[in-house]
Amino acid sequence: MSREQQAVARARKAFETGRSRPLEYRIIQLKNLQRLFIEREKDISDAIKKDLNKSEVGTQLFETLGLEGEINLAIRKLKEWAAPRPVEKNLLTLSDTVYIQPEPLGLVLIIGAWNYPWAVTIQPLIGAIAAGNAAVVKPSEVCVHTAKVMEDLLPLYIDKELYPVVTGGVAETQELLRQRFDYIFYTGNGTVGKVIMEAAAKHLTPVTLELGGKSPCYIDKNCDISIACRRITWGKYTNCGQTCIAPDYILCDPSIQDRVIEEVKKSIKDFYTENPKTCPDYGRIINQRHFKRIMALVGDSTVAAGGDGDESDCFIAPTVLRDVKPDAKVMQEEIFGPILPILPVSGLDEAIKFINKGEKPLALYVFSADEKVISRMRDETSSGGFLANDCLVHFSVSSLPFGGVGNSGMGCYHGKFSFDQLSHLRGCLIKKLKMEGVNNMRYPPHTPKKLGWARFFFLTTFDLGWAGRMLLLALMAVVAAFVLQLGAF
Repeated sequence: MSREQQAVARARKAFETGRSRPLEYRIIQLKNLQRLFIEREKDISDAIKKDLNKSEVGTQLFETLGLEGEINLAIRKLKEWAAPRPVEKNLLTLSDTVYIQPEPLGLVLIIGAWNYPWAVTIQPLIGAIAAGNAAVVKPSEVCVHTAKVMEDLLPLYIDKELYPVVTGGVAETQELLRQRFDYIFYTGNGTVGKVIMEAAAKHLTPVTLELGGKSPCYIDKNCDISIACRRITWGKYTNCGQTCIAPDYILCDPSIQDRVIEEVKKSIKDFYTENPKTCPDYGRIINQRHFKRIMALVGDSTVAAGGDGDESDCFIAPTVLRDVKPDAKVMQEEIFGPILPILPVSGLDEAIKFINKGEKPLALYVFSADEKVISRMRDETSSGGFLANDCLVHFSVSSLPFGGVGNSGMGCYHGKFSFDQLSHLRGCLIKKLKMEGVNNMRYPPHTPKKLGWARFFFLTTFDLGWAGRMLLLALMAVVAAFVLQLGAF
């Protein structure tokens, strides 16, 4: 039995004991996980510094702060999320107890990504724990140091049988995918996403795929260009551009292109100094393979700022490309690096048309002071998330679902959406062995008169809530009268 098989078998066995189901146990695990981020802050930030050159403050801001918020929310709301959810009834079920009962799915496989290795790996785990599941955690092997820290620390704080960490590369991931899971949650690229989905299909296992794509950014020429470019610069070059929802390219009127370039250059200097290479807040490309891939995208376009790099340090300067053509190399794939192409378009109509010609992106950004421009961009396009006049910040809002559509992914998470995504929402109806007469309308022989009663009972609905019990009693009296009449036929 392989190491991966053993981890899966132990987690499945631990889940079958039922110990992950009580809300008290889930809360204990969540609190322990929260304690990890407080007590091991330095271990976490040191590893990420080695992997991605993130500063200690940057690690907290973009990795662990959001996780602590998600844990706090789950602990505070868990009783409410896990409670039975009453639903609307029709007359036929008026005296029954009808509700949705969230229940654990079972064993979840979480395959994380390397760009935000804690945030995108642990956030689904928070949902899995809150929903009462067991989970096998597979951190990305690309972040070597972070994967090791995760492997060492998680078993010290949370149930190591219910939530094992499996490290390794492609071979280990393939071995995990050969096992049967009740849910698979993957964050990464579309190519691997198809492999995940194919493996899941063999066991009819549902999946969430958090992928990516080329997230467009349209700048209306009548907006505050200085503020727009400042926010775009932050969204683009954070984590050295290695963010799945980073603005991938800018669409703007040719008349403002020079101004946009100057404002972006100004913001780069404000954020990362004259020499970003020495700035502690500017990251590095994850490895030399990605460095070469990104640098190769620049070749057939005009560099307006940056463009230089140091392969030995995996450093690529914040770069802006001007007058980029739709058929340029940089427009053929998700950039996932600090390269910002600017494509001139004649206006909103052309921008919408260009966006809709491509695959549906994970995020779509528009900067405008005109609500009609914002509304048109929202209503005439499709994307995982939509933001007006800012970048990235929707990821921090737990009350919004985060996920893709089409090629940018499927499924969603964050807050209650994580809980629901990793739960089976079980429809329940509890009926008493009384009032059998009312069921005569459904039993043969079928007659027009029975159909008339059935139409009335099935198509009349009430959303009473718990406060409507007195009205319910009155209606039940009416139903009882119907039952007496039904008994006559």
